[in-house]
Amino acid sequence: MLPRTKDLKIREALVTKIDLQGRCVWLTGASSGIGEALAYELARRGARVAITARRKELLDDIVAKIAATNGEARSFPGDVLNLDEMKRVVDDIERSMGPIDLAIPNAGTHIFSKPEQFDSAEYLSIMQLNFGGVLHCLEAVIPRMLLRGRGYLAPVASLAGYRGLPRAAAYGASKSALIHFLESVRFHLQPKGISISIVNPGFVKTPLTDKNDFYMPFLISAERSAKIICDGIERGKRTIAFPFPLSWIVGLGKFLPAPVYERIVDQLW
Repeated sequence: MLPRTKDLKIREALVTKIDLQGRCVWLTGASSGIGEALAYELARRGARVAITARRKELLDDIVAKIAATNGEARSFPGDVLNLDEMKRVVDDIERSMGPIDLAIPNAGTHIFSKPEQFDSAEYLSIMQLNFGGVLHCLEAVIPRMLLRGRGYLAPVASLAGYRGLPRAAAYGASKSALIHFLESVRFHLQPKGISISIVNPGFVKTPLTDKNDFYMPFLISAERSAKIICDGIERGKRTIAFPFPLSWIVGLGKFLPAPVYERIVDQLW
């Protein structure tokens, strides 16, 4: 049964825009790549940034660079694979910086899948980090947002989660699970004042993608990626998918018959 027009208007009205100026933002996976670029961009827009990753020395260097530009950032090291650590990190952030307005769980990794040399442990390890790590972050922060009746979540998934791609079975499955999860919990959290933007990047130049040995169409810089993400959050976009040419192609691919989709992918990769 289709939703009534009135219900659609109410749901659309609940998509909240956010001005990053002065907001407390918790960002994981902040020590390199998109995360590091996001830390700088958030601080440039006036956010008070709490950054998390495993390597404290890298976080401290980023904090120092942000301070040199009169921005505000603090380091809260931790491993997203450890739920207790994430709860401790959130407690430390809110005790020292105030309530978290926006959480951006970004930590993740990528490996090339080789189904011909199938290793289930490899697939499960990627799922645990890329999907389970986000769940740990959300379990740590969502109860506090629910108590306040407000909050914003912008977990980083991927265009690779839209449909199967060569050598991306492990990575794509983890991101697909994350997208599905976020689309589902949005029904429950949005009416309670918690907005969700799902961030789906394409190919972004980072130390991770520097290892790729194949052509990456529409590759963009981490700095450009961070600006697009922050723009999307400030506009309250439900899905922040980029870069545009690739996001359009991959988005269309969800609706193509399998033989047509597979032929296009074969041409691109």
